[in-house]
Amino acid sequence: MSDLSHVGPTGEARMVDVSGKAVSARVARASGSIRMERNTLDAIRANNLAKGDVLSVARIAGIMAAKRTADLIPLCHPLPITDIQVDLEMDSALPGVRVQAIVRTSAQTGVEMEAITAVSVTLITVYDMAKAVDRAMV
Repeated sequence: MSDLSHVGPTGEARMVDVSGKAVSARVARASGSIRMERNTLDAIRANNLAKGDVLSVARIAGIMAAKRTADLIPLCHPLPITDIQVDLEMDSALPGVRVQAIVRTSAQTGVEMEAITAVSVTLITVYDMAKAVDRAMV
């Protein structure tokens, strides 16, 4: 078990010590999508849902989530995030919404978890905003 970075010599979970690592520029990208009924995508496109502007709210939720990753994932280091980009694309062929997040920092460890968290919460927010008209989204 000692070969795993988040497991101590006796099997206990622990945060990795990154104090010996040099600070360097880090970037991580993550992507995901949510499929939905075509009429749901049309309602999002027309900004015709009761909860409001789905894509704007979801983008802000993803940005906020990336900044809170260390509070959500127990062994993640809190990091000084220098940039978060969350892009949403309505895809008629899916049909649904595709999300990509790019997160940057200058730190001793990477921002992969922050990018994944941004995408996850963005997609969860799309679901929350549109679930009144489509509970079959995946």
